[in-house]
Amino acid sequence: MEQSRVRAKAPVSAVLAGPYGHPFHPMLVTVPIGAWLSSVIFDVASHLARPASAFSTGAEWLIGIGVLGALAAASVGFLDFVMIPAGTAVHRTAVTHMVLNLTVTVTFAANFAWRLGLDQTATGGGPLAVSVLSLVGLSLSGALGGKLAYHFGVRVADEDTQVAGFASASASDPGDNTGLRPRTAKGH
Repeated sequence: MEQSRVRAKAPVSAVLAGPYGHPFHPMLVTVPIGAWLSSVIFDVASHLARPASAFSTGAEWLIGIGVLGALAAASVGFLDFVMIPAGTAVHRTAVTHMVLNLTVTVTFAANFAWRLGLDQTATGGGPLAVSVLSLVGLSLSGALGGKLAYHFGVRVADEDTQVAGFASASASDPGDNTGLRPRTAKGH
């Protein structure tokens, strides 16, 4: 079991997926998240500010940028995924995370295509609703991504490396180089 856990923390290729403890996937997901969230803000702004067409066109571009960013993030995310042992809770979570992200990406891509044929005025209710629902799916997937990293520790440095980061020169116990000496029952 230990070998499976260690395997999920190591990159399949440091060049492609990021070096140990510094995966590229979490860095790349900021592009689609930011672009898609901003596209909804632009959609709403197209109803509140003028010229409406500038905001709806901006939203369309942001959706396209988000789709391209999602494809890049998915590429390196898949490299992380293949290192996760099948048949585990972390694998099931990763599959759900991946399926949600692919669904959201396809939905935003379809939304982009839909907008290409529309008159460039204020964003219509249909495309705006699709974007908002897609953001809900993205939020659920993001929560699962957080669980993969923060709860299960996928592609996160091992515990010994993490503990070393908390070491202090003034550790209260010479044998305790973590500075995290547990309190006794009496609080000492």
